[in-house]
Amino acid sequence: MLIPKKGIDGIPLGLVTFNKWLAAILTFIVGVAAEIVGAAGAFILVPIMLVVLKIPTRMTIATSLAITFISSIGAIVGKITTGQVLLWPAVIMVVPSLIASPLGAQFGKKINTRILQFILAALIIATSNQNLVGYTWLKLKL
Repeated sequence: MLIPKKGIDGIPLGLVTFNKWLAAILTFIVGVAAEIVGAAGAFILVPIMLVVLKIPTRMTIATSLAITFISSIGAIVGKITTGQVLLWPAVIMVVPSLIASPLGAQFGKKINTRILQFILAALIIATSNQNLVGYTWLKLKL
């Protein structure tokens, strides 16, 4: 993911092309694997979009956010209807996120793409390690 890509990050939105069949097959596999372990698939989709599909970094980040948002709608509805959502903690987390999101978008537009890739890689590593630690702890507990 951090290997330099020649000319990919400067491509305008209208000129970005990728293999749609490969993308569909890979996202199907990621979806199945993510559901099996109970993790969000976005941390796997980002490297796939960057490395395999060769989508520019800024578009990959925005696309990953859109995919996560759209795919989480069904899960949110299901969890709320079954009473599994703590309303006040959710509100406390969502409100600052809504305030900070435009700031992050502005920062992302101005920062060098290479630095953005390192930040993204660090976040993916940090969250995947948390998932692994949590899964291992749960497995040991059972």
